[in-house]
Amino acid sequence: MNQSIFKAYDIRGIYPEEINEKMAGKIGQALVNFLVAKLNKKASELKIVIGRDNRVASEPLAQAMIKVLLNNGVSVDDCGLISTNDYYFAMGYYGYDGGIMATASHNPPQYGGFKLTSKSLTTDNSFDFISGQALQVKEDDIMAFQTAAVKGELNSRDVSEDHLKHIFSFVDTNRIKPLKVVVDTGGGMTGLMIPKIFKNLPCELIHLFSELDSSFSSRPPNPLTEGAWGKISAKILAEKADLGMMFDVDGDRFFLLDERGNFIRGDMTLLLLAKTMLEKNSGSGIVYNLICSHSVKDLVKKWGGKPIRSEVGYMNLARHMKEEQGIMSGEVSGHFAFRDNFYSDNGFVALALALQTISEDGRPLSEIIKDYALYAKGDEINLKVENIAESLAKIRTHYRANILDEFDGITVEFNNDGSAMNPTLNRTVQGSGSWWFNVRASNTEPLLRVTVEAQNEAELKKRQDEILAIINS
Repeated sequence: MNQSIFKAYDIRGIYPEEINEKMAGKIGQALVNFLVAKLNKKASELKIVIGRDNRVASEPLAQAMIKVLLNNGVSVDDCGLISTNDYYFAMGYYGYDGGIMATASHNPPQYGGFKLTSKSLTTDNSFDFISGQALQVKEDDIMAFQTAAVKGELNSRDVSEDHLKHIFSFVDTNRIKPLKVVVDTGGGMTGLMIPKIFKNLPCELIHLFSELDSSFSSRPPNPLTEGAWGKISAKILAEKADLGMMFDVDGDRFFLLDERGNFIRGDMTLLLLAKTMLEKNSGSGIVYNLICSHSVKDLVKKWGGKPIRSEVGYMNLARHMKEEQGIMSGEVSGHFAFRDNFYSDNGFVALALALQTISEDGRPLSEIIKDYALYAKGDEINLKVENIAESLAKIRTHYRANILDEFDGITVEFNNDGSAMNPTLNRTVQGSGSWWFNVRASNTEPLLRVTVEAQNEAELKKRQDEILAIINS
């Protein structure tokens, strides 16, 4: 079996060369074994939910999984074509023992894969994400396929009505104004739920690329790909819309564009959502990853919340929400998760919260975001280097006196006078120096990722050039 398909967060590869139905069956058997051991149940006592996106690979991979599960005596509820938001909701709301979403997230259309979850051992109704690497399956140690005396039962399930009620429990729709909104679902799975959501809102929906398209021909499946937002940006201007919204094709990442067609970074969107959440939940924790702007911690404090710093990666943010009483979390990459959504992502909840915050503020979105951008933050720089460890060592040596921590990669921060930050700072309190940066290895690709923030654009450009020169020396 191709071991490269087992990633830090999920399982994915090119279909059918790197991942296929035979491999899916083995992964299904490994999942059954994993759940039996973790939950101390017999296979015949397990109940699993499964859904799929509209990729070419997803239907055959899901069917291969279902076959193995039923042969083990496992009961399966098949939700059919759904977004990852719907899948996470079903997993938590109905309390399944395990879950399978056949998707390759925002990878190109030739990819297939799985996101896997398991019931939490805690007393609440949350669930745990299963890392692809944690479930890594090898040819020589996979247990033999099981055949139960009685096959498991297969049922269909429609989660949309229950999910809609859940989404709107986060907001007061009476406080949402009749905004004109362009929504780009990119031929992906959110195209099914978006019309149902807007049917319950006073807003005008202009829906781009609403039809399911397995080739994702309208624009790249990842909204962060350069140029991916060109068409929605033009549509916002042409329609004189109040704002735009984009989803990746499996639906768990959410992005905003302002009335001028400008793309808004995920950490600024996090602040937009956090403002409304904190108004209802004063003093609560907001989890942000360490490459978010310092504006997040500064404004969360100002608004009466508790900023909680996390490693990058939605699994890490979910863990910190649980451990440190966070009410929601967010990343630059567009993942937004909520305690009351079983500590998992939900781009639809983010959509509703964004509309309420914008409506209540009353100003154009560009003006709201301008107030949130307290510092000059550069886009993440991705570098292909020959030796990641060696490059990190260069940074560690050059900036030794100013290393804040190595919590996730290396974070370096300077006081306003250029002196070193206090290295014993509590992780949830991170300093407010004149400039800072983080250099870390990617969890998903062979890249070095560099994030820099400074007091102004001139200082930002100077520090970016300085860091890149050291890495490339």
